[in-house]
Amino acid sequence: MNMSRRQTIGLATSLAVPAILRPRTARADAKILKISHQFPGGTLEQGDFRDRLVRRFASDIEARTKGDLRFEIYPGSSLMKTVAQFSAVRRGALDLSLYPLAYAGGEVPEVNIGLMPCLVSSYAQGMAWKNSAIGKELESLLDKRGVKIITWIWQAGGCASRSGAVVMPDDVKGLKIRGGSREMDLMLKAAGGIISSVPSDEIYAAMQTGSLDAAITSSTSLISFRLQEIAKNVTNGRAGSFWFMLEPLIMSKAIYDALTPDQQKAVTEVGLSLEAFGLAQAKADDDALAAIYSKAGVKVQDFNVDALAKWRAIAEKAAWTDYAARNAACAALLKLAESVPV
Repeated sequence: MNMSRRQTIGLATSLAVPAILRPRTARADAKILKISHQFPGGTLEQGDFRDRLVRRFASDIEARTKGDLRFEIYPGSSLMKTVAQFSAVRRGALDLSLYPLAYAGGEVPEVNIGLMPCLVSSYAQGMAWKNSAIGKELESLLDKRGVKIITWIWQAGGCASRSGAVVMPDDVKGLKIRGGSREMDLMLKAAGGIISSVPSDEIYAAMQTGSLDAAITSSTSLISFRLQEIAKNVTNGRAGSFWFMLEPLIMSKAIYDALTPDQQKAVTEVGLSLEAFGLAQAKADDDALAAIYSKAGVKVQDFNVDALAKWRAIAEKAAWTDYAARNAACAALLKLAESVPV
């Protein structure tokens, strides 16, 4: 029986058990690594692309290592709570996570650079970070804190609202709204919004109960968490957005360092190979968002150049300044990020 994307996601999420990938020739002494993330579970071919990317990563590495490395995948934060996954990776208590980096800003404030409003304005600019000074510095900072970036993933975001559309800064006045990071929240607050901080997997319940009027998150999350069921308006990030998030696949440095050289090579090369998949799927979801929400009767709008210019003026004053003042490392990272061409 063929299942729809939504049915597949719902089934995998409701089971709330890990997907254990077992190669036919699995060794009895194989090393088992756990991968956790907050997104709905699916299969290699269906569901949220972030879950599919993790499954491809696991499947490819198991094949390359002939079963010496095996994986258990825990979607929907079924292994541990969303925000706690970063700390667990740092301590080696969790092996890998596909993680919205800015969620760790309370623990490592510098990583909030990964969701700085209006700092990244295109996928090309975001992906250019990796081989620029900002990327090298960010990887070094994380490495010293026990975390390795395995796969660079950027996503554009939009805004689902239970009331009016959110395009211009004035549109958020009086709205209980979720931004996704300290800096996004600072920008929204400066524009007149009332801030409510919840992980993306808790947005649906918050909007359903009325404790949240609007939420900004990635196109993929806007689709996977079915916000079209309760939204009246959505602003799409396909033509540009103030919200671009770095959401990489990360690995515990302690766990990585304990692997054999061949295993480390497999992890690194497979992680790199999946960046093109992540980029293509993120863009595809930007395009799919409009059709999915329109079909559900939700009004769809895009950000425009004038709106984004007004948002940037607010962001620079309210968010960028605050971030740079937190410490010297934050100031240096912001300066490096600004040097990456649009």
